[in-house]
Amino acid sequence: MSPAVRQVVVRSGDPRSGEGRALLGASHAYLSSLYPPEHNHYLSIDELAQPHIDFWIAEVDGQPQGCIALARMGDYGEVKSMFVDPAARGTGLGAALLAALEDRARASGLPVLRLETGDDLYPAHRLYRRHGFTDCGPFGDYVEGPHSVFMEKRL
Repeated sequence: MSPAVRQVVVRSGDPRSGEGRALLGASHAYLSSLYPPEHNHYLSIDELAQPHIDFWIAEVDGQPQGCIALARMGDYGEVKSMFVDPAARGTGLGAALLAALEDRARASGLPVLRLETGDDLYPAHRLYRRHGFTDCGPFGDYVEGPHSVFMEKRL
């Protein structure tokens, strides 16, 4: 008996939709359980709905399981709100979300992607490194902090 083939779809989404709110709510709750408020740098749902931000939702067999956003910051793009439901981690969903984001960043002419992530989110660190991200210092309005890891990828 062969394993069931799962259909993964990454599509443009709306952070204000029910599925967007559910994924972002789960992400925000998880981050809030790990870090104090002053060290949580996620954007609100309304901030993610701004015109300079693209938002995607990943579905597995029609069920929303992850999301990611690209903030176009002028001379770079910032990866925001990367989240995969714990039940779907390790299935390639994160890679699919990053691929959609990178395609959009390249189409927008962005020369580099940057991100800030939690210091102990080791599976996320491994995912980003597998996709060519390397450590860097703070960028934009970020400052060095005890819970932040900064990464970038030249496109």
